[in-house]
Amino acid sequence: MLEMLPKYYVLKRKIVEMIDSEELKENDMIPSERELMEKYGFSRITVRKAIDDLVNEGYLYRVQGKGTYVKGDEFNQDLFQLTSCTEEIKRMGMKPTKKIIESGVIEADKVRQRRLQLEEGDKVFYAKRIYYADGEPLNYTTIYLPYKIFPDIEKFDWEKESVYDVMEKHYAVKILTAERTLEAVTVQNEVSDYLNMKENAPVLLFRGITFGRVNGAERPIETFKSFYRSDKMKFFIKQAR
Repeated sequence: MLEMLPKYYVLKRKIVEMIDSEELKENDMIPSERELMEKYGFSRITVRKAIDDLVNEGYLYRVQGKGTYVKGDEFNQDLFQLTSCTEEIKRMGMKPTKKIIESGVIEADKVRQRRLQLEEGDKVFYAKRIYYADGEPLNYTTIYLPYKIFPDIEKFDWEKESVYDVMEKHYAVKILTAERTLEAVTVQNEVSDYLNMKENAPVLLFRGITFGRVNGAERPIETFKSFYRSDKMKFFIKQAR
């Protein structure tokens, strides 16, 4: 029966069987193209087609200059739980790291004035960061914070600090709730480079506002926009009736 199937499909099934039987485990390097050619007698085109398909289907991933590896499960995040990106990565048992792309203090535009309840001329602190889990990019996030609530916040090392930790420990602001919208979009321009993805690849875009208690009153303290890799993250919601 296998002889009637395309050769690349036969090889795909053999590799998947090795993964399912745990002969190949998560993050194991699979045999090289040459080794697969010699072992099964397939052409390079056939072997490459099989591997390309398994990468696209989420079984394998490539590391440039090193090889092809078995991909593990996606990272999970609970949409009902309000945590920072750093906290969420730690909760998954992984090492969080961040890279600052850009940050500074600017005058709030009309959109930020409305969302953060600011007046004309008020300033915001902004930061654009890539979040990594065990060295792999998970999301690219831009945040805006009202500067009059968080003066001198630009002095913190944002490649090390968690936004929510700084808010609560250094400014006595209690994080309360967040309103978030989620939509599926395609990644474009520099964001695809930041996330190590091809242009037009699908990503999940979160936009939202975080609310906190400031001097006893609840008010918006952050707006954010986050692009999550849809091939690395999945989100879950527990519902009841």
